[in-house]
Amino acid sequence: MKPWHLDPVPGYEPLVGRFVAMLEDTRWRLFRDLEDFDPADLDRTPAGSPNSIGTLLYHVAAIELDWLYADLLGGEFPDGTAQWFPVDVREEGGRLTPVIDPWEHHLARLAWVRERLLEELRSFKDADLDRTFVSGADGNGGGWILHHLMQHEAEHRGQIGEIRAGIGTRH
Repeated sequence: MKPWHLDPVPGYEPLVGRFVAMLEDTRWRLFRDLEDFDPADLDRTPAGSPNSIGTLLYHVAAIELDWLYADLLGGEFPDGTAQWFPVDVREEGGRLTPVIDPWEHHLARLAWVRERLLEELRSFKDADLDRTFVSGADGNGGGWILHHLMQHEAEHRGQIGEIRAGIGTRH
């Protein structure tokens, strides 16, 4: 078996490139877990689950975009944001807003957000990983924010696996 390595992705400073490798591995694992997925099951919600897979994919993309622009960059969201994210990620009561979109649209949305993240990280320096970015009352370190994005996606990947098992599509 070939050992796993997280070599820095070219085009980034070395440590930033390692974080990019980790982000890309996290996304690869999400897509791997959806390889044999039937898009007809995208909006199904099994008993005991408040969300569908489509809703979770929307949420993963929305949170990645929010942490990038609201926290890391502290600025304006890019043109096109409203067309990709027409509804708030959460309802008034805090529950994730149910999102019904075609499979291809979910994939394109995830790709659009990831392209922005990867492009913005090209200008990051390794020292930015230790810098505190103002977000909320206290701020967060750049490296922690990227780690949080990976952790967030991995946790929802687990939920997606549970949903698939609940609707009988997980092998």
